[in-house]
Amino acid sequence: MGTTARSNSSPKTQRVSSIRFRLDPLARLCALAGMVLIFRPAVVAQVTLSGHVTDENNAPVAGVLLTLLPENGATPVPAAAPGSVALRAVSDAAGNFVIRPPVAGEYRITAEHENYFSIRDSAVAVRQGTNDITLTLNTLREVFESVNVTSAAPQIDMTRASSETTLTSTEMVLQPYPNTYNFRNAVRLLPGVIQDTSGGIHINGGTEEQALYTLDGFNVNDPITGRLETHVSVESVRSFDLSSGLLPAEVGKGSAGTLSIKTATGNDRFRYSATNFVPGIANRKGWIVNAWTPRLNLSGPVRKGRAWFSDSFDAQYGVTVVPELPRSQDHSPRLSFSNLLHSQVNLTPSNILYTGFLLNTTDANHVGLSALSPLETTVDRVERQYFFHLKDQIYFHNGFLLEAGYAINRTAFRDTPRGRALYQMTPNGNQGNFFADTRQRARRDQWLMNLYLPSWTAWGSHEVKLGTDFDRLHYWQDISRTSYENLRADGTPLSLVTFGGSGWLSRNNLEASSYVQDAWRIRPSFLLDGGIRQDWDALLGNTVVSPRAGFAWSPPRLGQTKISAGYGVIYDATSLQWFARTQDQYSLTTTFAPDGTVSRGPAITAFIPTSRQLKTPRYENWTLGVERRLPWNLFASFNYLRKRGQDGLTFSNTAGAVSSQRLNEITAASTPLIDAVYQMENFRSDSYDSYEMTVRQTFQNQYEWSASYVRSHALSNAVLDVNVDQPLQAALNQGPMPWDSPNRFLTWGNLPAPRKNWSLVYLVDWRNGFPFSVHDAAGTIIGSVNSHRFPNYFSLNLHLERRFHVFGYWWAFRGGFNNLTGHQNPDTVNTNINSTHYLHF
Repeated sequence: MGTTARSNSSPKTQRVSSIRFRLDPLARLCALAGMVLIFRPAVVAQVTLSGHVTDENNAPVAGVLLTLLPENGATPVPAAAPGSVALRAVSDAAGNFVIRPPVAGEYRITAEHENYFSIRDSAVAVRQGTNDITLTLNTLREVFESVNVTSAAPQIDMTRASSETTLTSTEMVLQPYPNTYNFRNAVRLLPGVIQDTSGGIHINGGTEEQALYTLDGFNVNDPITGRLETHVSVESVRSFDLSSGLLPAEVGKGSAGTLSIKTATGNDRFRYSATNFVPGIANRKGWIVNAWTPRLNLSGPVRKGRAWFSDSFDAQYGVTVVPELPRSQDHSPRLSFSNLLHSQVNLTPSNILYTGFLLNTTDANHVGLSALSPLETTVDRVERQYFFHLKDQIYFHNGFLLEAGYAINRTAFRDTPRGRALYQMTPNGNQGNFFADTRQRARRDQWLMNLYLPSWTAWGSHEVKLGTDFDRLHYWQDISRTSYENLRADGTPLSLVTFGGSGWLSRNNLEASSYVQDAWRIRPSFLLDGGIRQDWDALLGNTVVSPRAGFAWSPPRLGQTKISAGYGVIYDATSLQWFARTQDQYSLTTTFAPDGTVSRGPAITAFIPTSRQLKTPRYENWTLGVERRLPWNLFASFNYLRKRGQDGLTFSNTAGAVSSQRLNEITAASTPLIDAVYQMENFRSDSYDSYEMTVRQTFQNQYEWSASYVRSHALSNAVLDVNVDQPLQAALNQGPMPWDSPNRFLTWGNLPAPRKNWSLVYLVDWRNGFPFSVHDAAGTIIGSVNSHRFPNYFSLNLHLERRFHVFGYWWAFRGGFNNLTGHQNPDTVNTNINSTHYLHF
């Protein structure tokens, strides 16, 4: 039997092609023989509905939930439930699925995926023997062209034991988060993600570099910092997929979790859209163009039915105005460009080639401008990124799927101070020119290969995936530092810090990984998900093995419920910048008495190589989750995550164990005085616990809302990142992380308005304020690290949108208010206890 169905590509129609049947003669013969030999309903085993799910470009679609229900009057079958193979299946990585109905007859099939239009109740006749069906799903890009769309609500996913949260392109475009042009701000819509005051992303309590960020399957962690510095247009993103806790074995180098960015490609229809092409004007100490974020998107066929492209361009111009500073010295402008070109070429029906090229460029003036840091203390910043990837996907008729790819990521960073005057830090603010002139470059070359094996049966069904990953990294820097001075409240010098040695250096690293993962469905309602991963890198010289294991269970009488739990060992990536620190400059500190005479110094603070064999930082993640699909299309979930890290890399002061002679040999400094000698050690320990509750609902096919509450704690014994540019010093460096927020309530939604083609979108975000430390004029932290907190944060954003159709195009205008209540949400505080403005927010 051959059947082809397509998902809804318009608001009111669903196209289902004609159905043609072809009964396999061999299957007919086998069925007849079975009836003769054993006269019982064993013939049921001879009814099979197998198929293949693709998108409109013939690319396989994984994770599609297929549901088969009988027509009225047909032989009844048990109610559909997650985990029931007889009536439900989920497509694998090659887009294949198998459903075994109890009897032949007339059925209706439904195919659902959050990122695609659904096929609902498409008629299909299942005859005795093997039946084949092909389903084609259209992507949700159509949402921008139609007021009424039909997309899938969140589903109970019995194909994995890990926790995954998805944020679709529709949700990113519709929700009123601040600065909607920046996809990094959209990530805050996910319950497990916190955005700090500088815009940094923190997943499950970890540092930015403790998460793995991928773009279309390739690593885009910045080779310099390990953070997410990549920018893409919001419209170019198909979805964000956040995986936490128990990560699949194919995922490594990210103890906090994995954020996968999946971009869209074109199809056989030309499309274009333009957004925010009118600049924003604001009255901030006078009328200015404070924001302009035009975005342009083009997509369509290069050759219909064979090759397609998608190009997304966006520009960002913004100005920060500091009211406390005088005119002409209170502006900090920033201009960024981003362009992502993505293509797909179907070399053959079973061989698909994907390519992508991303360009990011940023020029920012007066970075660091604030009420405590005037214009002269700022730097001008230039950032560049070039990212190219190539992936070949080959599908074999025997069920194998092979992926092979290559990617190159180049980044460059430049900070230029406004002069070389002495930088001075006073209790009431800073003055002079910043002391570090920085140039950095980095590169990553990545080769990967993944092999998906065909499903096979042994005490249940197995879906096995295995692969390898090789990365070559290079880091180069040239940092020229002058000096900085700490002043007392009366203006007399307290200390002077100068620098010795060379700030020019380079480091390389080579990483190699391999893994195997097996999704073992022992019973229709019980899944064991396990795997093992091997990682090696040249800097540490260690080979580590990380096992992952978990289960998912759908209780027999609770078919709309999933209970899952898991345990995984995860190792973090090795930072080139950290290992380069021992080759960098050292500092010399001279301390002055109140009368201006030298009381001590110059004393050296240096970072030197360790003589020990370092271990790879190791994290153990425990997870427990319950998901339940409720009436009225409600979806509720509870997730617990326990993360414990040990052998983390940190720099500890070993001044008492290092002789002045050895230190002088390493640094070539002649001073006999030592303030601190830092060596990299495996002394860091982190802990994170979170309890997350989420409720979501979709209704009327196009509206939805979500509400979540997260209770969490993120603690560490290495809170401050000690480095040569860090002026703060702590005797006891343990406490909550700077982004720790014990309580957070988040809700957002897109709701219908009383009038047609109007909608109301909202965002409510409440959380505890972030912690911070206080210090004296010398930069020594007083009391515990992060012993104080900002006031609680609260923001209510409310927007109203009107859609209308003119000249053959859909248009949308939106107006509204951010922080409607006017709640004060400070992000800067004076932490110097010697200042007259101490603790002034």
